[in-house]
Amino acid sequence: MQDPLQLLDIPSLLGDEDRDIQSTVAQYLTDHVRPHVGEWFEGGYLPRELAQELGKLGVLGMHLEGYGCAGTSATAYGLACLELEAVDSGIRSFVSVQGSLSMFSIWKYGSEEQKQEWLPRLASGDAIGCFGLTEPDFGSNPKDMRTRAVRSGSDWILNGSKMWITNGGLADVATVWANTDEGFRGFLVPRGTPGFSTNDIKHKLSMRASVTSELVLEDVRLPDSARLPLATSLGAPLTCLNEARFGIVFGAVGAARDSLQAALNYAGSRIQFDKPIAGFQLTQRKLATMTVQVSNAMLLALHLARLKEQGTLRPEQISVGKYNNVEAAISIAREARTILGANGISLEYSPLRHANNLESVLTYEGTSDIHLLSIGHALTGIPSFR
Repeated sequence: MQDPLQLLDIPSLLGDEDRDIQSTVAQYLTDHVRPHVGEWFEGGYLPRELAQELGKLGVLGMHLEGYGCAGTSATAYGLACLELEAVDSGIRSFVSVQGSLSMFSIWKYGSEEQKQEWLPRLASGDAIGCFGLTEPDFGSNPKDMRTRAVRSGSDWILNGSKMWITNGGLADVATVWANTDEGFRGFLVPRGTPGFSTNDIKHKLSMRASVTSELVLEDVRLPDSARLPLATSLGAPLTCLNEARFGIVFGAVGAARDSLQAALNYAGSRIQFDKPIAGFQLTQRKLATMTVQVSNAMLLALHLARLKEQGTLRPEQISVGKYNNVEAAISIAREARTILGANGISLEYSPLRHANNLESVLTYEGTSDIHLLSIGHALTGIPSFR
């Protein structure tokens, strides 16, 4: 069966360099990651050595300039996210957090010394980063975070906790956001700093091929040189989140495309009533509807990438992409599972694994409700969630 995105000849909209990057990432993942991801999902872990392999591939911080980063286009980064999430949302989440949250926070808001110390190591995968914003009691409303940083001479003392932190248990450095008497500030907390610890979250039903952790800070003393000097308001972490949300817009298309491809392949080979089930009208309706949905989502993603490359992409536009594409992807994954019948609950097939993962993608980095309210704010000028 052909790639469903070929129906509208969407690949023809891509430049040669972007298409080559997508192909390279897809081939690497097919050869080295896809054969193992079911085992990782079932076992509930992600091997640390994958970071260095992804670093060699060049996808860690690939859209950033300098410091060992590839400096690719926004479109190329999005296409890489698409291929990563076509394998598993956990793999794309690792790359998103590493590049668009941990690395981007340092790249945009850090000192030159911080950039030189961390970015080359994070780009190569020799070091792993995480991003500590969400707390046990504050997700959609980070301005009320309880993590505090207070001055102590020339140092800072941090106390608090962060929850649902991707890469937390693997990370060599955490970007931690805290309330201070001077406003919101970001700090780089290296693993091994006294008072800093992580606890991995177990028994997950979603994002199992991903390390998710609690960060605990108990009288963590940091020099002022650990503070991100250009991060002076809550707008700093929110800007980082917009970088990561952009990757989700494309990543969701990958999960949807892979689910649809699995259904197409299965429907073409599964024989019932003496013919492939792909020949039945109800099955064809499902396949056609899913193909229209994933094509629309891909066109939206490409449009947003063009806006990003022009420097005109606005937060509410990213909200449209995140809301629409994740909702479409989870619907497609569930529908694709129905075509697989009982076989669809097996890890041999990807749609139900994608559907489970997308339940998390639907929630993190802005729930669907919050993104709808952001869109409503843009339309009406009235902030309904304040």
